[in-house]
Amino acid sequence: MLYQGSAFRLEMMNGNILKVTFDLKDQSANVFNAQALKELGETLEVIKKQNARGLIFCSGKPGGFVFGADVTEFLDHFKKTESELISWIASINDVFNGYEDLPYPKVALVNGFALGGGCEISLTMDFRLASPKAAMGLPETKLGIIPGWGGTVRLPRVIGADHAIEWITGAKHYKAEEALKFGAIDGIVDEAKLEEAGLKLLEKCISGELDWKSRVLAKKSPLKLDKIESMMSFDGSKGFVAALAGPNYPAPVKSVEAMQKAARLDREGALKVEGETFAVCAKTKTAECLVQVFLGDQYLKKVSKKVTKDAVPTQHAAVLGAGIMGGGIAFQSASMGVGVLMKDIKHEQLDLGMSEASKLLNKELERKKISPDKMAKVISSITPTLSYADFKDTQFVVEAVVENEKIKKSVLADVENVTSENTILASNTSTISITKLAEGLKRPEKFCGMHFFNPVHRMPLVEIIRGAKTSQETIAQAVNYANQMGKTPIVVNDCAGFLVNRILFPYFNGFIFLVEDGVDFQRIDKVMEKFGWPMGPAYLLDVVGIDTGFHASSIMANAFPDRMGFTHKTVLEMMFEQKRFGQKNNLGFYEYEIDKKGKPVKKVNPAVYEMIKPAVKRQIEVTDEEIIMRMMIPMIIEASRCLEDKIVESAVEVDMGLLLGLGFPPFRAGALKYADSIGLKNLEAASQKFHEIGKLYEFTPFMKGLAAENKTYY
Repeated sequence: MLYQGSAFRLEMMNGNILKVTFDLKDQSANVFNAQALKELGETLEVIKKQNARGLIFCSGKPGGFVFGADVTEFLDHFKKTESELISWIASINDVFNGYEDLPYPKVALVNGFALGGGCEISLTMDFRLASPKAAMGLPETKLGIIPGWGGTVRLPRVIGADHAIEWITGAKHYKAEEALKFGAIDGIVDEAKLEEAGLKLLEKCISGELDWKSRVLAKKSPLKLDKIESMMSFDGSKGFVAALAGPNYPAPVKSVEAMQKAARLDREGALKVEGETFAVCAKTKTAECLVQVFLGDQYLKKVSKKVTKDAVPTQHAAVLGAGIMGGGIAFQSASMGVGVLMKDIKHEQLDLGMSEASKLLNKELERKKISPDKMAKVISSITPTLSYADFKDTQFVVEAVVENEKIKKSVLADVENVTSENTILASNTSTISITKLAEGLKRPEKFCGMHFFNPVHRMPLVEIIRGAKTSQETIAQAVNYANQMGKTPIVVNDCAGFLVNRILFPYFNGFIFLVEDGVDFQRIDKVMEKFGWPMGPAYLLDVVGIDTGFHASSIMANAFPDRMGFTHKTVLEMMFEQKRFGQKNNLGFYEYEIDKKGKPVKKVNPAVYEMIKPAVKRQIEVTDEEIIMRMMIPMIIEASRCLEDKIVESAVEVDMGLLLGLGFPPFRAGALKYADSIGLKNLEAASQKFHEIGKLYEFTPFMKGLAAENKTYY
């Protein structure tokens, strides 16, 4: 052994071939953390002293190459100045260049994910062989940055500028077969035979049968594009990329600009451009927030893993209620391999539930995401039934009937009587207390909430709600089932609205007060969409269903009358009374027509302004910034209350709940992270301007304490 560290080992094989193995100690996957990068450099220094004929770079992790840089270290790096970041990047590129410049052929054996820095280190080699399960990609723009270790330099010179733009701005990863078509890899070999194939490839290079030196030269030279070709590739793509990414995500366009600027430069000049662009991106709030979102997602995975360590996988489940939600839950369960009974009291509802599942499967079939065989298998995994006869052996039952406490209690009591004492019952309620719903149950410890978001197949979040008597074993099973369904679960303690809806309704109330002050609902929507929300509050209410929103707001008002109650008729109640229920009957704040693809298209009927006129109490001038503050401050305060009340354990869970359940703008990373970015002192000063509106805008004592001490949630 020529070198042995905690991340890398170096050995000389027969025929004077060096083998560098990346095998990060005590970790299931390889990542380039500070220690690994240090050892990569130390390994290079030992390599330079050897009399070698070729080099193999591989992973010691079965089925996994290198997942890239250690993102947990990013936020500390982002605190550096731009010049410090440029120096840090340059020091790593010196090492990567050192591998590329070794005076003999080199091959990377990619046996799994080669992402970010993992892809970049493979690009320093002259050839890349991959296993069938391998995947490559440069996902950095998803984190608000660009590749910084040569990705924007080497990839265009290996696969061409147009393909590199697609890879880097799209931030996707490509399976081995796709990577081979692009020219990013040179062959696909079974993992067990990768080393043997790599050695044969090196021998062909050493004998002169393969020209490896021209590959090194191409990566060190300017791109072979004339001015017109360069303009067509780069200028032609910038507008498209900018439109796709949107104004709040600058990194994709910055990556194209970096590649364009570096196209006519040699490797050293091109890497300098890349490093400078990386540093600019890394200092943006967008990068900080997107990295925080990534870390938040990793945190949720760790929590789930800890909670479910003793959980048993659900083999067969049932759904009560075959409406849109019930059908969606049944589809999601069956499509992820868990067979499900779907129970209702009417044939028509069962037909609706099966129709919902079939519609979703047909869409996947049209997009070639599933095969006809898979579609048939999923459909056959859903068993519609009018009776409880088959429920005895069901492990997990999700109740998804109408949002009515009395009906839910009755249905839950019925199903408890026909299932075994080990069956877990869960309610897909969005607002009703789980502790209240458990009152009539014989086994309340086996009952919890499992709140899915609509549409079920798209929304990643499931709130797992712990009632007063819910056991930890029940929580573990519910979290595990949510994971099996491909969802991201967050465990929350019981209260009206739980986590997400409790925070959402103060936001809606902010909207109601703005309408009462004469602010056009269309303007509010446009301002909040520009802020980053996928849709404004009026449009969101239409999508949720104004009837659903009105009923839920009544529950929230009863639970929190001091800040969510109204003593007068609101615009929401007026819409409800006029039977304007939103998209479900094509009448809401907007009116809807169904296009050729079956999607509702919104339009404005001026008559709606006459209808809501009685809700308007005064006409005041407000700026766009005031609209944002009046919408966001109630949400932030309620988010803080949820943290203070220990509805969840951390600010991360609050914010990830909003991102995954509501579509909170990822580049702002959540309500509490957004509050940190503004500064609580500034936010408190802004809130005081709106105290006359009501308690909705009053900081809690905890928040005042944080503001006074200049503290943050993160």
